[in-house]
Amino acid sequence: MSQRIPVTELTPDFRGRAEEALADGQLRNNFRVAMDSLMTKRANAFPDADEREGLRELGNRIKAGALSRLPDLLEQLEQKLTENGVKVHWAETVEEANSLVHGIIEARKGSQVVKGKSMVSEEMEMNDYLAERGVECLESDMGEYIVQLDNEKPSHIIMPAIHKNARQVSKLFHDKLGEPETEDVNQLIQIGRRTLRRKFMEADVGVSGVNFAIAETGTLLLVENEGNGRMSTTAPPVHIAVTGIEKVVPNLRDVVPLVSLLTRSALGQPITTYVNLISGPRKPDELDGPEEVHLVLLDNGRTGAFADAQMRQTLNCIRCGACMNHCPVYTRVGGHTYGEVYPGPIGKIITPHMAGLDKVPDHPSASSLCGACGEVCPVKIPIPELLQRLRQENVKNPEQPQQVKGGGAKYSRTERWIWRGWQMLNTRPALYRSFLWAATRFRVLAPKKAGPWTENHSAPVPARRSLHDLAARHLDQNGGRPS
Repeated sequence: MSQRIPVTELTPDFRGRAEEALADGQLRNNFRVAMDSLMTKRANAFPDADEREGLRELGNRIKAGALSRLPDLLEQLEQKLTENGVKVHWAETVEEANSLVHGIIEARKGSQVVKGKSMVSEEMEMNDYLAERGVECLESDMGEYIVQLDNEKPSHIIMPAIHKNARQVSKLFHDKLGEPETEDVNQLIQIGRRTLRRKFMEADVGVSGVNFAIAETGTLLLVENEGNGRMSTTAPPVHIAVTGIEKVVPNLRDVVPLVSLLTRSALGQPITTYVNLISGPRKPDELDGPEEVHLVLLDNGRTGAFADAQMRQTLNCIRCGACMNHCPVYTRVGGHTYGEVYPGPIGKIITPHMAGLDKVPDHPSASSLCGACGEVCPVKIPIPELLQRLRQENVKNPEQPQQVKGGGAKYSRTERWIWRGWQMLNTRPALYRSFLWAATRFRVLAPKKAGPWTENHSAPVPARRSLHDLAARHLDQNGGRPS
């Protein structure tokens, strides 16, 4: 199979993509069915509310503690991995990370790569980069394989093809692979497996992500249900793991509650089918495993978030997707509407550090601030609070120093003057009374259009008389006595 080509052309702006998604009845039904199932599974996985909240608090402490020691833990991780025979590489940008990965493949004269699930590789757009240099990169996660086959990108960080139902997948396999159509999910899985099994043995290099990197032992931990992650990391002679710098934790003891939170929040499972612990390449007396193991640690804007005491909480994320599953916006418009690697609530607070707030100015506002995302986050990231912070950064004067990359994208001098006028009006009683008198007497002159608000709402019109006028008239009619 060829590499993933760029995703089908989408409407360039968030609003346009959202309108298209809302008009797609099949898409909305697919997401509604999937989200209802995932929310129910998560609720059933945490029957004891006290245990759930205690575990969330512990997860928050572990991640916050790890971030407070991030530089030291990363150095310790590198030292331990190196002692274990793993080659560690550092990349500040996705360009550097892709160059490193390609260099490793080129050194082995490789031409085929099989890839386990990795959101960091999606950040890097690794498939396209390698394809341009003659390297075939095949996704081995079933959901990722489906979207790659259809020239799409993932619409969810845990279930990449959640926007498709069995009938759509069946038609895709029929059109692309020549397989007979069936809506039997088990048969569809077997069709994918037949193709992928052969590729595992033919691949020169296997690529994977990392769920947690344990500094104390120099161990890379991956959780999965399909077995493709284990095959990608052991069958090819070279294994390249790519991950963000925030995935490091101090020790194996800390991993236990984090894995429990991850699997239960993501899919309602007590634990995944496979938990892979990788601490080095194959030893001389071992029969299987890769000859080489490499780890690429990617920054890509993470140090910018780390430097901000409040936005640092973004890096607590363990990529469970629970915030997406419970978000009323994501549930209705789907992941492709966001136009970026990370959709939904977590994407709205992560993407500005990676791409710049000026590239995704509508994301922080694409939220009702209902708080559902913050309530279900397994590590208690205050997502609504961070969204409000990004909204503030969005309207700051771009000529002033910015605390978030690309801030000031929605700055408006007109709006700034309007709010200054509003402040003046509400802090000067005489001016306020004069305005109130004029607004009620000349109410017919109130504008019928007031920006986006009036696209779906009636324009506000002042009352014929203000509350002060009505109260004064009532007192006059009652001889100055309240009734």
